[in-house]
Amino acid sequence: MSIAVDACAAQHQGDRKEQQDRVAILPHARSKGVALAVVADGMGGHTGGALAAEQVIHTTKNNLDHFAPAEESARWLLENSMREAHTMIKASRFMNEKDPHSTAVMLLLQPGRVTWGHCGDSRLYRFRDGRLLGRTVDHSFVEHLVAIGKITPEQAETHPNRNVLMTSLGGQDEPRFDFGETDDLRAGDSFMLCSDGIWAYFDEAEMGALIKQNSARMACEKIIELARQRAAGSGDNLSLAVIRLLEIEVPKNRPPAGFVPRTAS
Repeated sequence: MSIAVDACAAQHQGDRKEQQDRVAILPHARSKGVALAVVADGMGGHTGGALAAEQVIHTTKNNLDHFAPAEESARWLLENSMREAHTMIKASRFMNEKDPHSTAVMLLLQPGRVTWGHCGDSRLYRFRDGRLLGRTVDHSFVEHLVAIGKITPEQAETHPNRNVLMTSLGGQDEPRFDFGETDDLRAGDSFMLCSDGIWAYFDEAEMGALIKQNSARMACEKIIELARQRAAGSGDNLSLAVIRLLEIEVPKNRPPAGFVPRTAS
């Protein structure tokens, strides 16, 4: 048996006047089996947020194109991409007189290993056969209150300041980054990266079930459809990327790599 990847990225403008999220799944230009998924949720008024999120995608793609997996660490790639995007977004305020910011969540997929990093409240979820193994912790005011025991996770879901971020890319202060990594991968594992326009409408069990029971593309479609229904006309931008690891059977009579059949002369 071998592992195959089923992946899809999708987004919807929701009920906002502008799409300020950006999402992408980027294959490495030279290294087979290496790809990077990224979600960025821009903030900063008309066009400012969109430009900030676009900068995250542009910087990440440029760094991935120059990434040497055998020589450089995955964490270096993720951290350097977010730090460079932060610098460029911050500099853009002097050119466009706006106050642009963006969140970022990234996952680098390599053979036998995944590495992720984030800044802000765009999230990464990790599932195994639909069961949650873990998720990133938002850099938000309410998650800080949960961490110090002031409120419960249930209270955080309806807290009036639940959208207040403690850090982001493009702010005056140096951004905070958190990272994770695992080489414990198997068929049935899945990952979802998403903006708060998605995770605000689901519990983890429902998300895990939707991803387990559907292809990556169908899971994206159903998640967006349900989020739109639940938003009832007041929904945020929606962006997500779903990555599923599947088991495939390699034919026993498959010729070895590099085998070239020859005909008798």
